[in-house]
Amino acid sequence: MPQMAPLSWLNLFIYFAMVFILFNTMNYFSLLYKNNNTKQTKKMKLISWKW
Repeated sequence: MPQMAPLSWLNLFIYFAMVFILFNTMNYFSLLYKNNNTKQTKKMKLISWKW
């Protein structure tokens, strides 16, 4: 379509860029992760060095 005006190409680019950004934000915020607030204690192994 070489007869299209540059303004139409700019509008087309802005349209596809906004759709791309909207698609990515919808995918990013649609995932709900489980909140694991359970306290996990680290088990430390005490090594007694015998020199």
